[in-house]
Amino acid sequence: MRARGMVKRFGALTAVDHVDLTVPRAHVYGFLGPNGSGKSTTIRMLCGLLTPTGGEIEVLGLRVPGEADALRLRIGYMTQKFSLFEDLTVRENLEFLAAVYGLPRGDARRRVDELLGLYHFEDRQAQLAGTLSGGQKQRLALAGAVIHKPELLFLDEPTSAVDPESRRDFWEKLFELADAGTTLLVSTHYMDEAERCHRIAILDRGVLVADGAPGELAAALEGRSVEVRAAQPRHAQRLLSGLPGVLSVAQIGNSLRVLSAPGRDGAEAVARALHGASLSAEVLPASANLEDVFVAATRGRGGDAAA
Repeated sequence: MRARGMVKRFGALTAVDHVDLTVPRAHVYGFLGPNGSGKSTTIRMLCGLLTPTGGEIEVLGLRVPGEADALRLRIGYMTQKFSLFEDLTVRENLEFLAAVYGLPRGDARRRVDELLGLYHFEDRQAQLAGTLSGGQKQRLALAGAVIHKPELLFLDEPTSAVDPESRRDFWEKLFELADAGTTLLVSTHYMDEAERCHRIAILDRGVLVADGAPGELAAALEGRSVEVRAAQPRHAQRLLSGLPGVLSVAQIGNSLRVLSAPGRDGAEAVARALHGASLSAEVLPASANLEDVFVAATRGRGGDAAA
């Protein structure tokens, strides 16, 4: 999948602003961004559901939106909201989707049986979909999205309403699909999910502000994160939050995690500020994580100039 200069405007609002993306085959590509950053709009343009205002998009060798009808037969799409029929059984939902995609009757029956086994629905195939738990509904929605064995799968915040154990199981299914050759583009709000991806992109106010492997993006922030172990963490947090060059201060247990703007000696400035306020604290270097990457890419856009 390849996009160059992708733009989407709604009147005076620019929802997606000249975004370039390249997604390799059989990769799990994560999409991160604050609410309203343009993630869902971008996904809808990439799969041909929304016509871009400008730019070029090519997906699976097809030009979008010109060849979007042909593309839809080769992709799957799953949203955060359960979109199957709650008054049909698990099996009936899958049989209906098989018919929508034009699978021959014999192939459809074999594919439905296969998915019932893969997604652990053998003993629930006669159960109404509306009576399933949140995690079970998401598994069923995923089974429906891959009924036709798509080459590319779009997932728009697919685990936002399920528990951690169900999320882990769901991600195991995603990697099984990737291992089998399916390309996946997944938008998420969860940092632990983003860390699982082969590569991530971060959008902020419609602009692509970071793109790379999670480990590479975190390594680029070396020296900018510190841990503060303070006797009075709340007092220390209030002090450090107003310090020039500090992008964020987050309390984790009894410690603080401080992220500084680029070009700042974070540890020295933090220690000096704490000492000046007569606050007893230990300042230690910390390895940057994906949450730091997210904060640096979003708050850092305006924060550097302000700092």
